[in-house]
This record gives sequence, structure tokens and C-alpha cells, in this order.
Amino acid sequence: MITSLKPYPAMKDSGVEWLGEVPEHWDVRRLRNAAEMRVSNVDKHVTEDEIPIRLCNYVDVYKHDHIDQRIGFMQATATPAEIERFRLEAGDVLITKDSETWNDIGVPALVTEPADDLILGYHLALLRSFANELSGGYLLRALQSKGLAYQFHVEAKGVTRYGLSHASIKSVWLPLPPLPEQAAIVRYLNHVDRRVRRLVRAKRKLIALLTEQKQAIIHRAVTRGLNPDVPMKDSGVEWLGEVPEHWEVRRIHQVTDPVRPVMYGIVLPGPHVDDGVWIVKGGSCEPGRLQPDRLSKTTREIESRYVRSRLVGNDIVFAIRGGVGAAEVVPDWLVGANLTQDAARIAAGTGVNPRWLLHAVRAPMFQSQIQSMIIGATVRGINIRDLKRAQLVRPPLPEQAAIVEYLDQTTADIDTAIARTNREIDLLNEYRTRLVADVVTGKVDVREAAAALPEVDPLATEVQTDDTLDTDAEADIDEMDLIPGEDEP
Repeated sequence: MITSLKPYPAMKDSGVEWLGEVPEHWDVRRLRNAAEMRVSNVDKHVTEDEIPIRLCNYVDVYKHDHIDQRIGFMQATATPAEIERFRLEAGDVLITKDSETWNDIGVPALVTEPADDLILGYHLALLRSFANELSGGYLLRALQSKGLAYQFHVEAKGVTRYGLSHASIKSVWLPLPPLPEQAAIVRYLNHVDRRVRRLVRAKRKLIALLTEQKQAIIHRAVTRGLNPDVPMKDSGVEWLGEVPEHWEVRRIHQVTDPVRPVMYGIVLPGPHVDDGVWIVKGGSCEPGRLQPDRLSKTTREIESRYVRSRLVGNDIVFAIRGGVGAAEVVPDWLVGANLTQDAARIAAGTGVNPRWLLHAVRAPMFQSQIQSMIIGATVRGINIRDLKRAQLVRPPLPEQAAIVEYLDQTTADIDTAIARTNREIDLLNEYRTRLVADVVTGKVDVREAAAALPEVDPLATEVQTDDTLDTDAEADIDEMDLIPGEDEP
């Protein structure tokens, strides 16, 4: 279906450099001429003369492209005038207007299930389409395209936090097809989106199963060793049970370098600079993310004040905020880098193999301790003090090396399968992004394809969680030919 899409028969110059040509019958307008904008400063304050309401806030929009009643909104209060002005209506599009990073600005979400007590929160802008010219569904898809999002990104201003002025939001250029064509575009892209999401869910379930298998192998090796006949003893730790007789229960601070203790890094690293020092954030500790294109740099002046948290090869970086518990070994090219306050350094001490220590802190036994130590609601994290006190079981150094060799060999195929599946997910998401951009900018004509879709899409009302594996999801690739030119995932 997708490879059969054709270009429009007649095109014209849009007059906008990044947009190029658009279909001859389309219009191109500033956003201010197609939608009304409202910006709220309603916070979660509570006073006796205000009315209880729910706030739709930055995180709600950033994590969901549709705003409905399944979201757990923040409770707050507001005046009757604020409720009247900022109450959300079906078809409203909300965008993030400021953030700590420039590329998190302009993220859109469509309100599909409003409520009388649900209003616009802070850090957001509400775009209410002129009903006779622009649909909220089309505006959502348009703002999801790279070209329109780029207009927000280049206008973002700030140092420690980036933001958009009201004028810069209103000045964004928007390709505007006729309303019936907008409806066809939304119908088609929703159809494709449902199938891509279904397939991605299936692949993520596969990754979860592979990860569970890998974790079971690691857990056995780092708590029982490789010899099934080794004499065991009571560890003295209730949740740990028995361990090999000659192994030692130790806390993290007892297996790390006393000269380079467990330590977090730079509190305010500032914006990225090209000629600076690499910094590792909490999100960078996930396996495979210590890559130059995924990391930022801080100034040498800022970094020089945090020598105590500087990294060397084979250090372990450990997320203590956000995705708490993620861990990775520092590669040689990252020697001399530093951390943010969201990550901690764990430096192996004497008699400790860094690769074994990595396996040990990734093991379910260790991770369960870390999860039990998490504090905070909006920003989840653990204290350095608690991380230092987390326990593991240390075998003699020769056994550590044997465990590392065994796990590296045993889990290699699993890691390959996980990496391949993640790549397939990336390809699917990249294609969806590219398709949205091509459709909403008029590079391909979907009117005929949209008209041929069934009246009732069985996936439109499908209720499915990430824990449900789609056994027939792979069939959607054959139906849609999702990734022309790529091998099928």
C-alpha cells in the first residue's frame, strides 16, 4: 500500500525555503492565521476560594500523543476565570513550549477526551484550530513532522533551560490542505500509525523476554558461580539465601577504589559546547548509549571544578536519577570525561574485575536492592549513601574472570538478538517519521489510499498493553511494505 503512493499531479512553490513545493491547491500559512494560541501559568497552588481541577502538564504531553482520561493528571485548584479560559476541548493541540533541552520543545499532543475539570497546565501552549480551516488531528500530524518541528528548535532560546516566545510559536509556517484532504491525511496516517505501534509492541515484548532470559543467566552466575557442586553457606542476608562457601558478602563501597569512591558529578553542566569535555548523564548509562552522537559536552571551566568525579577506562557509570540502575563500562575513548548529578561512578578496587562488577550490578539481585532504595515522585532517584551500602557477593579474582568469560560467551547471541530487534524498532520509527513528513508536506498523495481503507479498522479500538505479544503483528509488514529498500525485520 505504501509503495503505491504517488505524487500530486500539480505542484507550486510554497515560498518557504525548507518546505519547497507543495500541491497546487494547498495553502501555506503562519500558525497564527490558522489557530488561536493560549498559554497558562496555572500551577498546583491551593487556596480556599479556588475550585479543585486537574492539570494537564508538560510530562503528560511529552509522554502521550493523545490526551485522554487514562492519564493520571495532577490535582490542583484554579479560579473560575482560569477554568473557563484554559479548559481543554476535543481537537485542541498542546505543545511543550520550554524544556531543559532544545529538541524537547514543540512536542505535540491531541486532546481526544476532554473533561469539565481538566485544564491546561504550565510549560505548555494550547493551539485551538479555526474550525472551518484546520483540524486538530491534522495539526497534530503536521507538528510531528521534522520540518515543522525544526522551526521550533531553531527559535528556542536559553542557557540552562530553553523556551519559545509566543511570537515564535505563532510564526511557524504550516502547509494547509483543504479540510476534506486533511481528514484523508489523518485517516491514512492513523491507520499506518496503529500498525507500526502494534509491531513495535511485539518487538519490545520480544526484547523483554530475551532480557529476562539473560538476567536469569547472569543471576545464577554471580550468586552461585559456575560449579554446581560447590559447597554452600548461609549468606546471612535474608533475601540472598545461600552462596558459595568461599565467597564474601560485600557492600559496594568495600569493592571500590578507596581513592576514587562512588561519586556523582556536575550539578549544572550548562548547554552543550562543541569544544568541551564529554559528560555522562543518567540516561547515557543504558547499554549501547555511550556513543559520541548521544552525549553532550560541558565547558572545560565547569568540568575543572569536578575533578573528583572524572572518569578513567573501565569505570562503571551508574544511573542514580531517571532510569535508575542502568550501568555501563567506560570505554577508552571516553577517558577524561565527567558525570552529571544523575549518574555515579563506580571504580573497581583491588581484587575486583571491572567486567565482573558490571555483571554484578546489573544482576536482578542487585537491581532489586536499588529499586527498593528509590525515593521521589516526579524525579525518582537514589542517594549515593544508599548506593554505597548496596550488597553483592564477591568470588575470588580467578572466578570473577571465569564468570566474565562464561557470561560474555553465553549472552553474546542474546545481545545480538536484542540489538537486531532494537534496530528493527528504530527502522520502523524512522520510517513512520519520514512518512508523516512526506504526507503532511504534500510530497505524496494519500487521498486514494485513505478512501480505500475499511470503514472500521479492527485496530482502532484494540486495547493492548506493552505486555501483550502480537503473534500476528509481523503480517502487518507484508500488508504495508513498511520499509521499502530495507530487509524485512
